[in-house]
Amino acid sequence: MITPHPRDLDNAQGQSLASLWYQPLGEMRGAALIVPAMGVEQRFYAAFAGWLAERGYLVVTFDYHGMGQSRRGSLREVKANVVDWGRLDCSAVLSAVAEAAGDKPLYWIGHSLGGQILPFVDGRARITRAFSIASGSGYWRDNTAGLRSRAWLLWHLIAPVVTPLLGYFPGRRLGIVGDLPRGVIEQWRRWCLHPQYALGEGEQMRIRYSAVHTPIVSLSFTDDEMMSQRSTEALLGFYQSAPKVNRRIAPEQLGVKRIGHFGFFRPQFAESLWERYLLPELG
Repeated sequence: MITPHPRDLDNAQGQSLASLWYQPLGEMRGAALIVPAMGVEQRFYAAFAGWLAERGYLVVTFDYHGMGQSRRGSLREVKANVVDWGRLDCSAVLSAVAEAAGDKPLYWIGHSLGGQILPFVDGRARITRAFSIASGSGYWRDNTAGLRSRAWLLWHLIAPVVTPLLGYFPGRRLGIVGDLPRGVIEQWRRWCLHPQYALGEGEQMRIRYSAVHTPIVSLSFTDDEMMSQRSTEALLGFYQSAPKVNRRIAPEQLGVKRIGHFGFFRPQFAESLWERYLLPELG
């Protein structure tokens, strides 16, 4: 078992980001940056990161500013939105990983939100290939049928009422996503209420997505309780200039009852998903 080494990184705004570095035991074949989903802490990806490091890759996980081990003090004091997480946090971590990778291949493995924020990241041209795992547009009408009514309540009632009262979104207490900075939940809400999701913020957003030329491999799941096939395809459509591979996987293909939105990163899928669908794309 590989023990990760902690490393604090500055996001260029004087804010410290907690990261964990999983060093391969032998020669490094490449490097991979795991980019978290909304409200998910880096510890969730530990088993996957360790497994990938055992196969010769330097693997780095991190927490966005205000989240997990990168949270310092009250969440009310955190001044950040979703774009900041990409523009500042992801850019800082990617730069450090790229330096460590040298001339080796560098992979972006984005879970949900991690597959959405690539356009805001400086230095993304260095990425050899990006993986979009269980990711899609968050537009609420494109959510799965089971989530749609709850999403309507969240965006039209709960978030706009609770967030201004507390100065942050208390998702942990509500059992929704997790605690989030005010700027993050408010920007995310605007996106989720617009049919074009992030592109609803204006032409500059459309240009940002169209400027991504990194090859993208999308892995989505038919039983994802959040992202429908329509939402996955919508997000891939935003990346107009990027070569794309879209693989949609059903639990029955693997002989299991469930994968869901979070299943890919669970150790039970090491052979059926990690070995079969990820490793071949890493070369």
